[in-house]
Amino acid sequence: MSEDAPHILVVDDDTRLRGLLRKFLSDQGFRVSTAGSAEEARKQLESLSFDLLVLDVMMPGENGFQLTQSLRQTSAVPILMLTALGETDNRIEGLERGADDYLPKPFEPRELVLRLKSLLRRAAAPSTTEPTPATPPPAEVKLGELRFDPLRMVLLRGEQAVCLTTAEASLLRLLAEQPGEIISRETLTERGAIAGGVRAVDVQVTRLRRKVEPDPKLPRYLQTVRGRGYVLRPD
Repeated sequence: MSEDAPHILVVDDDTRLRGLLRKFLSDQGFRVSTAGSAEEARKQLESLSFDLLVLDVMMPGENGFQLTQSLRQTSAVPILMLTALGETDNRIEGLERGADDYLPKPFEPRELVLRLKSLLRRAAAPSTTEPTPATPPPAEVKLGELRFDPLRMVLLRGEQAVCLTTAEASLLRLLAEQPGEIISRETLTERGAIAGGVRAVDVQVTRLRRKVEPDPKLPRYLQTVRGRGYVLRPD
């Protein structure tokens, strides 16, 4: 296995499924490590660097929702939730806790691989691709005490980076490229490669507001235009 192959951590308390995923994903060219609980996952995360996490939700002790929310305090590593909890409310909760994608069990293995590759492309986008808007994006946009660099997809408070998920960073970049212009949910879904459709865009906007707005309930910068979409109005 190449050292350059993406390294994935699969966290699931089902021993059989862990083994199957390790073999299948290894055959697809990924490096794969596994953990049977959130506690085991934390130990591996302390000593190894991963390109993507695949988390089960229903685990003994700390569940996948809780682990995701905790990791999002310090890490922007892409997270795909793979779980039997497939109801809409469960998917929304996973996205709200910080997951980038959500695939219910049972699943088609080929779909899993496609979703993983999509997440990895989005995560790599800041350093490997340049934006192609109609006009060059601003060098940075100011949002109160925050500064966002659309080229590097970095949000700063002073000199301290604010942790963004890949979906949040992609969404903010699209809006920052066209400040003051209304962008539809459909466009944000398509150009931001946000899984889950327009409802998922709303969830990502809600999460992003918690990080950029002084009062998320009364947004000053990331505003909703009813029936049309969203607009970013920087200082």
